[in-house]
Amino acid sequence: MAAGNHSTVTEFILAGLTDKTELQLPLLLFFLGVYVVTVVGNLGMITLIVFSSHLHTPMYYFLSSLSFIDFCYSTVIAPKMLVNFVTEKNTISYPECMTQLYLFAFFIISECHMLAVMAYDRYVAICNPLLYNVTMSYEVCSWFVVAVYMMGLIGATAHIVCMLRVVFCKAKIINHYFCDLFPLLELSCSSTYINEMVILFFSVFNILAPVLAIFGSYVSIIASILRISSTEGRSKAFSTCSSHVLAVTIFYGSAAFMYLQPSNVSSVNQAKVSSVFYTIIVPMLNPLIYSLRNKDVKVAINKIIEKRLFCNGKDF
Repeated sequence: MAAGNHSTVTEFILAGLTDKTELQLPLLLFFLGVYVVTVVGNLGMITLIVFSSHLHTPMYYFLSSLSFIDFCYSTVIAPKMLVNFVTEKNTISYPECMTQLYLFAFFIISECHMLAVMAYDRYVAICNPLLYNVTMSYEVCSWFVVAVYMMGLIGATAHIVCMLRVVFCKAKIINHYFCDLFPLLELSCSSTYINEMVILFFSVFNILAPVLAIFGSYVSIIASILRISSTEGRSKAFSTCSSHVLAVTIFYGSAAFMYLQPSNVSSVNQAKVSSVFYTIIVPMLNPLIYSLRNKDVKVAINKIIEKRLFCNGKDF
């Protein structure tokens, strides 16, 4: 490749979470366990929703989409991260790095908007229950999901197009455990002004806009709940939203900390810790949050267990 026209770097080295040898094995075991729980939890949630007829509602349709997104972007990041704990030098080729960045951006942006759609679903269910079946019909829900993935596609494409024009000709060690935007831009030999403006614009659009939509939905939800006269009615309404509020807080809090501040302010260690939360921990927590705090999911799990025990009993 001709220097000055194209990137002269054909591969990168991922520095990983830490260079301390004594921490490699404990971290490998910890994150391997987290990834296994993530895969089992999210695929289990999707399977449960598909095979439980009483979960065939808009709320669980969106939850199954969220579980699919969590499974996908965790799988984009975690396996390569685990390799870093068992190899002395974790290399990733330029095409693989750009592919990882694109898929990560696609799924993480999709999650931002999926959480906003789920908040709107709860708003309609609590504030306009009589119109819920009409407002959240199967066709409307399908278009919402399509729109979510289109947002992810547009954002990821914008980021990758800008990144492909960046020239990498200096150090090739990415001080991170995956190919993320800011760590890659630190290695650039060319101007990154356009990239930083694109990151700022899409971060505002993909984080602040959904957050405002979620905030507006829950202001209306809280106002509607406070008008409910019975304590039992209020408690039931709050319980349907508590899982979503917890998931939103963890996800958006860590993502905003990472992307809504100037790149020169965020320390490397803070960025890595923040990234671990929304790339590794959040995908694991979501199915746990929605199953442990959700009565319908618990009922569905119990029915499947009872059916399995009944079938095994008949065999004997």
